[in-house]
Amino acid sequence: MGDYGRQARPDPGRLWAGGAATALVAALVAIVGTLIARGLAGAAILAPKGSGLWGNANTATYAIVSAIVALAATGLLHLLTVATPAPTTFFGWIMVLVTLIGVVLPLSLSVKLETKIATGVLNLVIGLVITLLLISTAGSALKRANTREWGQTRTYGSQYYDR
Repeated sequence: MGDYGRQARPDPGRLWAGGAATALVAALVAIVGTLIARGLAGAAILAPKGSGLWGNANTATYAIVSAIVALAATGLLHLLTVATPAPTTFFGWIMVLVTLIGVVLPLSLSVKLETKIATGVLNLVIGLVITLLLISTAGSALKRANTREWGQTRTYGSQYYDR
């Protein structure tokens, strides 16, 4: 019968549980990315070089902000699932554009080039992780609900069906 007359309804519990898990993953990606940038690439990302591999409080702040962004994205996705006809399509476009802003912004900083590039790449990875995980979560959190009332006659081509 297809999806005619059916509308996607979010399961808020599943959506927000996935959003919380995504927030944890985003925070861990921020920490791992910072460690890789400092340890392997030698880029002084988020902290002066003298701060060591773990850096300073900026590393924790970056991880927390990454988690908050994931939770805000979950809220946006929830709003889009309730209010728009193609929620994951709009969500994907919005997140790609926000991620691109996060990639381009570090290029305007007055720091070394490798730090600019490392920060931009890390922002790209975090943005992609949040986007892909939440789109995947939305797929399992959206349920199809029949919007027609039982007993209503619908016409499909030349046939009549009672539903």
